[in-house]
Amino acid sequence: MKVAVLQYRPEFLAVDANLDTVEEMLSEVDADLVVLPELFATGYFFRSTADAQSVSEPVPGGKTTDRMVEWAREGKYIVVGGLVEECSGRLFNSAAIVGPDGYVGRYRKLHLYYEEKLHFEQGNLGLPVFAVVDRSGQPYTLGVMICFDWYYPEASRTLALEGADIIAHPANLVRPDCPRAMPIRALENHLFTATANRIGAESVGNRTLTFIGQSEVCSPAGQVLVSMTRDEAGVAVVELDPAESRDRRVTDHNDLLADRRTDAYVL
Repeated sequence: MKVAVLQYRPEFLAVDANLDTVEEMLSEVDADLVVLPELFATGYFFRSTADAQSVSEPVPGGKTTDRMVEWAREGKYIVVGGLVEECSGRLFNSAAIVGPDGYVGRYRKLHLYYEEKLHFEQGNLGLPVFAVVDRSGQPYTLGVMICFDWYYPEASRTLALEGADIIAHPANLVRPDCPRAMPIRALENHLFTATANRIGAESVGNRTLTFIGQSEVCSPAGQVLVSMTRDEAGVAVVELDPAESRDRRVTDHNDLLADRRTDAYVL
């Protein structure tokens, strides 16, 4: 199967324009799974909770999720992308998962970063995985985490324990360390990871966040299969076999997950 990560610079709070831009970028993409950045249609550095509220929407049934479903039907792929979810007056930094047949599910970010804590509630849906298929009908299990979740190895380990073959990782990264860490997350859990980051900068008053790009797909062996630069806008695509994630034997006598000493760990 083919996995694509999209990287670009969204216009702040310009949802319609951003959706049109992403649609154009995806128009000729050949992939089975497409991962878009965190908050890909809204921008990230909200000046106020009112900013975030102004671009919030229900999941499913909102403008962004509906457009994602259109793209998935047209391209016959699974799409994962981040957005501001509104639910009963509460705001979540969420990711929607959709496919050619419509809405699949959602994930709400567990680990909020920096001023996200001023606007969003912590995720309350745990770390679900989703049973999906590629265009040939082959099934695979998809896990999702958002941006700063990468900093907590428990998140990716939980997805591995739940059977994830691939972790889709929408992101708005500003820290320089994530591109170095994601190959380790892939290696220590023996699965694929697909990080889609954004580029550009946003400011609130005298505070500026500069996004580092460097979207990448990593293998269960901890190799970077494809990566992008700090500044480029585009879509990177790589072919992989999700079944490679499923044999977690390290040697004939060692299994990565079965050999964990949970009796000795402090959680």
